[in-house]
Amino acid sequence: MNITITPAKLSGTVTPPPSKSQAHRLLIAAALAHGESTISNVALSQDIRATLRCLEELGAEFTVDGSTVAVRGMGANAMSPLRRLAYPRLDCGESGSTLRFLIPIALAVRGGGVFTGRGRLMDRPLKPYFDLFDAKGIFYEQKDGVLTVAGALPPGEHRLPGDVSSQFFSGLLFALPLLGSPSVLIPTTPLESEGYIQMTLQAMAHFGVEFPVSMSLPPQYYPQGNQTYRAASAVVEADWSQAAFWFAAGRLGNPVTAAGLDPYSSQWDRAVADQTLQLSGPGDVELDVSNCPDLAPPLAAMAALRAGETTHLANAARLRLKESDRLASIAAVLSALGADVEEGPDFLKIRGKRELTGGVKVDPFNDHRIAMMAAIAATRCVKPVTITGAECVAKSYPDFWDEYERLGGKIEKSE
Repeated sequence: MNITITPAKLSGTVTPPPSKSQAHRLLIAAALAHGESTISNVALSQDIRATLRCLEELGAEFTVDGSTVAVRGMGANAMSPLRRLAYPRLDCGESGSTLRFLIPIALAVRGGGVFTGRGRLMDRPLKPYFDLFDAKGIFYEQKDGVLTVAGALPPGEHRLPGDVSSQFFSGLLFALPLLGSPSVLIPTTPLESEGYIQMTLQAMAHFGVEFPVSMSLPPQYYPQGNQTYRAASAVVEADWSQAAFWFAAGRLGNPVTAAGLDPYSSQWDRAVADQTLQLSGPGDVELDVSNCPDLAPPLAAMAALRAGETTHLANAARLRLKESDRLASIAAVLSALGADVEEGPDFLKIRGKRELTGGVKVDPFNDHRIAMMAAIAATRCVKPVTITGAECVAKSYPDFWDEYERLGGKIEKSE
């Protein structure tokens, strides 16, 4: 589907969708638990559907009623009979969270699994797990877009680099308490996106699984073994990373307000509120996005229209490993719209303008956040903008185009 946007001002109040990051974690903890749980305010985006699909293959059961998901957990524990079943086949779609969270969980619960995906998913880095598996004697094979893992995930000491993705830590944190004795999880480099690890720990604690965390830098994690997740009810918060696009709209002169956000949320992306303030003032600004890489596209849209000011998005190398190479795709799309963007190996340098030209067709590289960035930037273009493959927003924000139109956006859909 192509979307052609005729530049127009957006106006109104919008409640962002539920947090995808928090929903993944709460659904996984509920699926591992003994008993029946209820998770409310769940947006059934493509990524969340992938997690539900895979957790069913692992042994959980779900009943969906609107935005409420009733979960009958698999009762995973150190003596689980699920280990005697055949390896599950887990279709992770395009969800990196689903893949990375569930690899160690599948080892702990079922002794392994066969993982598939679409788009760039199976090309995204998994080396931290592979290095760990080499050290622990766990079999893995990645061939023709299929990953097979098999073996016993042992308790004990596990070491991972902290600067690739926090998702590797979250996957192990979910799995290690299910083993028969204590473990320790040690970052070998400083942690990036530590806020997402805290979100994982909060979800686990909500379902009755806790363990000490050292005060060292970086912290070390000490899960006790033989723990059991306990059923609970939870409500998913509104998503700060999606709200960021409406913050960007407001910064670009559209009177749009994002409602329903918790300013004390564990979501690290709440940083967008302070970052928007920084971009609202005069002078050059440098923003470190190492702990909030998903904010780079909306921040870049804001930066592109800071007339006469320069913005430096720094420590952004991990953006190259997302649904697209986001450093390249942000630069390509904003440049096509008329922005002044310099792409570096791990940064973007953006010199702001008063308006963008538009009048072009842009490809968001099948990346939901790039499509939404282009839509927000289009409000400040002189000429219409066409976004190809605009349906990619369904990965995380299925209602985005409906909300955009409700707020006054002028769009025309075509095949």
